[in-house]
Amino acid sequence: MSRQTAHSQKLLLFSLTGRKQFALGTLKIREILPYTRLTRLPHSHSAVLGTMSFRGAAVPVIDMAAAVGGRPLTLDEQKAGSIIVTDIQRQEIGFVVRSVSKIIETDWTQVQSPPAALGDQAFVTGLLDLDGELIQLLDVELLLSKVYPSAVNIDGAALTDVESETLRAQRILLVDDSRVARKQLSDVLDSKGIPYEVTSNGQNALDILLQAASIGEPVDILVSDIEMPGLDGYELAFSIRDNSALEQPYIILHTSLNSEMSLSYANQVGANEALTKFDAHELMQAMLRGAEH
Repeated sequence: MSRQTAHSQKLLLFSLTGRKQFALGTLKIREILPYTRLTRLPHSHSAVLGTMSFRGAAVPVIDMAAAVGGRPLTLDEQKAGSIIVTDIQRQEIGFVVRSVSKIIETDWTQVQSPPAALGDQAFVTGLLDLDGELIQLLDVELLLSKVYPSAVNIDGAALTDVESETLRAQRILLVDDSRVARKQLSDVLDSKGIPYEVTSNGQNALDILLQAASIGEPVDILVSDIEMPGLDGYELAFSIRDNSALEQPYIILHTSLNSEMSLSYANQVGANEALTKFDAHELMQAMLRGAEH
């Protein structure tokens, strides 16, 4: 597999309430549909418009503009808009947007991490300069954590005393550009008293790995997101496996994408495992396999 293939990504561009354009990776998207009649849900979050029938299942539909703290779409705007059906962490969610623009192909190295000035509450995971226009890649994990604050469960990661001590003896590095995902990963390890390091992008992770190797304290287990601005998870894994100066860590890539293609790419770039949903038990078991590797 070439670096170019791993890096290439298609993005769907769309607008919410104004002319500013936002983007989502197309691997997250199942289908784009015209607005359809929704069944209202009582006692739901104000951004949840209702449910729609999609391939025989009831799928919740969210006003994306309202969910990110903007002005809610009017009913006329909703009816003239589109519903983007996504597949995130094995859950189908629909998002109503004002208009869909086009699909572009870009390279993750062209996507920049958002500046710290945007703050923790910004629903932005990356920025792309497209012909002078700044496109914001939305952090849908953060968005969903606001709409469904109890959706993520870190329970179920029971470890024996021996297993806990096994992981405490490992040098563990977590890499994820999503603040919510970093917190999920950290909360699991914190709950078990397992030490770790954490960073928000692939280049920083590679620097940490090289520094750790240079002082004889190599990273044993690397847990990295796949979709990240700059050096993404595929390229990070490729760079690690291609560097003879590194003592090779056990690499676990994870993604919110329910995609066989994602898993195939992960294997091709040298990852030991790939997980397609945040699950505390699955993560711990993968890390234990890494400790025994």
